Amino acid sequence: MNAANPGSYTLAEWRKAAESARRRLETRLFIDGEFTDAIDGGRFETINPATGKVLGNFSAAGEKDVDRAVAAAKHAHKSRAWLGLAPRERMEILYKWAALIEERTVELAVLESMDMGKPVSDVIAIDLPSVTMTIRFMSEAVDKISGAVTNTPRNVMHYFMREPFGVVGAISPWNYPMLMAAWKVAPALAAGNCVVLKPAEQAPSTCLRLAELFVAAGGPPGVFNVVNGIGEVAGRALALHPDVAKISFTGSTEVGKLMLQYAGQSNMKHVALECGGKSPQIFMGDLPDMEKAVAAAYNGIYSNMGEVCNAGSRLLVQDNIHDEFVERFASEGKDAFRAGDPLDPETNLGPLVTFEAQKRVLRLIDTGRKEGATLVFGGDVPDRFKHGAYVNPTLFTGVNNTMTIAREEIFGPVASVIRFSTLDEAIAIANDTDYGLAAGIWTRDLDRAHRLIREVQAGIIWVNCFDDGDMTQPFGGYKQSGNARDKCLDSLVSYTQIKSAWIKLHPPAS
Repeated sequence: MNAANPGSYTLAEWRKAAESARRRLETRLFIDGEFTDAIDGGRFETINPATGKVLGNFSAAGEKDVDRAVAAAKHAHKSRAWLGLAPRERMEILYKWAALIEERTVELAVLESMDMGKPVSDVIAIDLPSVTMTIRFMSEAVDKISGAVTNTPRNVMHYFMREPFGVVGAISPWNYPMLMAAWKVAPALAAGNCVVLKPAEQAPSTCLRLAELFVAAGGPPGVFNVVNGIGEVAGRALALHPDVAKISFTGSTEVGKLMLQYAGQSNMKHVALECGGKSPQIFMGDLPDMEKAVAAAYNGIYSNMGEVCNAGSRLLVQDNIHDEFVERFASEGKDAFRAGDPLDPETNLGPLVTFEAQKRVLRLIDTGRKEGATLVFGGDVPDRFKHGAYVNPTLFTGVNNTMTIAREEIFGPVASVIRFSTLDEAIAIANDTDYGLAAGIWTRDLDRAHRLIREVQAGIIWVNCFDDGDMTQPFGGYKQSGNARDKCLDSLVSYTQIKSAWIKLHPPAS
């Protein structure tokens, strides 16, 4: 096997790498620079959704373990083990961390694939490069955090500076286990904080490796801790902890609201939320390129098995191009994503994360049928993979915005086409949702594009593309999609707090 070029691996080689990683799977908590069992001995199983077999039996953190992890982070912060390093020293450690992650590409890729069903080719091409890019982007900004001296009367000097919060709690989701953790942990560390991460119980494996590699890169013990566990126990304990100054959460809107409650019940900690979405793509009749638009439509909902918070699940298509759009989508999109073994480099559609998720998506598809939507294709499980949590790519037409499939976040490969006539109607439909994470706009008309940008209620707007961008782009939403922004310089700044110093100067004695 050529470790320098994992893109050239065969299925047999990926399976060999997966078996090797599974034998060396680390399942304990990572606290104060060491792997350790849960104090009360709690455990939970993770299931490979492609096979239905147990992947690992992990330590389940309880309140005592969260206390221990927070105490380690608090001690590391108070002792200035991390913050006391010169900014460039912290930058070098973060850079080395990214390099070590790249060196462990094969192991991390197969763990991610087995944990949540993601095709290994996606981990190699998308997730891991984005993880290291995030860490390097944030590390480059370590010594760019600045304050200011303001204009004041001559007998006053006033300046303000930014300081880290101290201990940051992070709760990350399972759909992008490493990447969503990096979006939280990298800016928090770059800002000088210490972190306790609670990864999703469905996919904790790679987050444990990330913490281990941080210490291997020279990160001081206690600065980055990981507490595997069940959300209702470990996540709740972390969000309620009085020594956690900020909690950052990505997940469902329902649990995001609990985070706000926990902050109020404890120490009024800062809360950063990135929650659900029901993103519209608006295809105007004058769109510039039908082929690109249709490809963006099916890629925007079927990529990552539709398990994407900003997935373009509502396809708003204007009357005059509706029939052609649907015909092309049905012709090209039906077979664009085919189920397969996630370890097969040719696979681009893996299983959903759990069998419970599969049941929920199939139930919502059935609801779509019963409420009168027209099933064009999909809606079932691929015959060859009934042993896994797979759902075939699915397309509904004849959908209106009152239907359940147009309102609930399905988090599966289910697209709904909604016909509209006028621009005003498109805006009304797009905004008729509790969510406001992202939207796509397809039009040649610059005036129309700017009006849609202004009036569509979403934190991210793509014009004549979808799910594009780089690290300069703030990622976050309006309404019940959350209140934070990830993946940008503002994200790093959000892990700091302002301290103002007002100094009264006394004139020299005459």
